[in-house]
Amino acid sequence: MWFKNLQIYRLTAPWTMTSEQLEAALVKQEFAPCSSSELQSQGWQSPRGNGVLVHTVNRQLLLQLDTEKKLLPSTVVNQVTKARAAELEEQQGFKPGRKQMKELKEQVTDELLPRAFSIQRSTRVWIDPVNGWLVVDAASPAKADEVFKLLLKSLETLPFASLRTEQSPLSAMTDWLAADEAPSGFTVDQDTELRATNEGKATVRYVRHTLEADDVRRHIAAGKQCTRLAMTWSDRVSFVLTETLAIKRVAPLDVLKENETSTQNDDERFDTDFALMTGELAKLIADLVAALGGEEQQKKAA
Repeated sequence: MWFKNLQIYRLTAPWTMTSEQLEAALVKQEFAPCSSSELQSQGWQSPRGNGVLVHTVNRQLLLQLDTEKKLLPSTVVNQVTKARAAELEEQQGFKPGRKQMKELKEQVTDELLPRAFSIQRSTRVWIDPVNGWLVVDAASPAKADEVFKLLLKSLETLPFASLRTEQSPLSAMTDWLAADEAPSGFTVDQDTELRATNEGKATVRYVRHTLEADDVRRHIAAGKQCTRLAMTWSDRVSFVLTETLAIKRVAPLDVLKENETSTQNDDERFDTDFALMTGELAKLIADLVAALGGEEQQKKAA
């Protein structure tokens, strides 16, 4: 159940809510499937499918936001509306006006919605009160924003901020490649992206390709900067770091999988995986922040 992508945020105040208090707050926005007249529905769902909205292991909290969206292509709506408008014109002897067309389109949409296909996706959220992290398993900040929008509906306050480091990932990754040296505890893998800063935005991508130091330096000397870099942390977790400090393509390596214990109970296996994931990723995030010069706010406060 490892998170694949990490959008990382810092809890700016100590987390004081108990699991029971958080559960009571989230239940107000519990997920319910779309009604016949709804295009989309969002809400909190049980991560284990047992009705409990806050799954807790070793003081680590797991939430799940479910989104159901009905697929009703605008081309279909427009096509049916156009046919209805032609029928209406024949009946009344003149073309429907703008107001009539709007009402007709709304009527067609309402009629087609109950027959529309729907898709459902889940977005998991990890709250780490011990180390002060809030992490969303999402490929883009927009998906994380959906989580925060509903969290703010559920909670009175949510003290969090985007993670900011003294050195930007863009400059740090470029420096690591230029020096052909990864920060302590990390190794550079074979995928990277270098992009020019001028209007042309010329881009060079290496995919499963050995990074030749001289070639990379030539690109950097020509004005390109590293925007994505595949790395491995402590021979335990591989990932791709982006210029926005998002971590993507997270994958535990064999050394972690070998330590997994097989159990007959799915719940025990899930809890073991969650505890392993949160323990390893908390260390990875801490080491990565250190490699980027530490958190911006911490240095300024000092």
